Amino acid sequence: MIKEMAYPSNMEATKKPIYLLVNFGGPRSLEEIPEFLTCLLSDRDVIRTRFPAFFHNWFFGRVAKKRAFTLAKDYELIGGKSPIYFDTETLAKLLETQLQTPVYTFHRYLPATHRESLRRIGQAKSLTVLPLFPQFCYATTGSVARFLAPYFPKELQWVPSYATHPCFIASYQKRISQFLWEHHLLESETLLFFSAHGVPQRFVDEGDPYEQECCATYEAIMKGFLKAASILAYQSKFGKGEWLKPYTDETCHNILLWNKGRKNVVMVPMSFTSDHIETLFEVEKLYLPILASKGLRAFRCPALNLEPYWIDALLEILQTQELVPTAMLIRKAVP
Repeated sequence: MIKEMAYPSNMEATKKPIYLLVNFGGPRSLEEIPEFLTCLLSDRDVIRTRFPAFFHNWFFGRVAKKRAFTLAKDYELIGGKSPIYFDTETLAKLLETQLQTPVYTFHRYLPATHRESLRRIGQAKSLTVLPLFPQFCYATTGSVARFLAPYFPKELQWVPSYATHPCFIASYQKRISQFLWEHHLLESETLLFFSAHGVPQRFVDEGDPYEQECCATYEAIMKGFLKAASILAYQSKFGKGEWLKPYTDETCHNILLWNKGRKNVVMVPMSFTSDHIETLFEVEKLYLPILASKGLRAFRCPALNLEPYWIDALLEILQTQELVPTAMLIRKAVP
């Protein structure tokens, strides 16, 4: 239905620069989980099969319905909804106040929001798109670019990633430093356990730069914590096949091989700028208890969320990061 939308040719485009924040978009209620999952699993930049489109959508639609029941229990433990949608909307308003120009939002896996989002951003003569995914991946930023391309084939300019942008790195360094100070943790007695969202190894083998960018972020952040031990692992494996390693859950079970005698372990959500199900439930409820069972003090460092210095960092990234057109972000081969 959305693809049939047309914008009036005489619609007056604003002359002000307009920015667009794009994010994952988590369910805003338990009732929204099935639609959210169906949209996510139907995305062939995320779940890549050789199935015909109709069969892919039918099959993963059934998977989504079954998984939604289990996932609802997880969401109930974090308040019955994901904060990522609300944080993104608030972030847009805060940036709009600072920039004194419109800042719109697009939530990739919330279909109920798409019509209004497309209507609003369709009024812009040109847009600068800022994904809230620090490291580029064809399954995140690339997926959004593919979705928006039919509507805005020429007007979009993107910040492709900011994996090592000094302001992004400084923001996470400040976040970690504040957390260590607030919990009276000595850097020399702490293992910083960076956990990024995983992707299938096949994606990287096919040329996705995501792993390389994650490693670059990890190394840059750690330059600010020379006394701490550290490790980078990947979480949220879904389905069969090999994903980026080491896996976060396996690393938790084998943590005594990595902690170098440190008694404190702080998990850092390096590839997430907003807390959501993968930090509030997966890290908090699944991984921290494993670490604690090994006799260690286990903590979850929050994501950047709405910290003032993160807002300042995003303003700087918008002004300094090189922009690229939509076509450069779209994976060429589609099953």
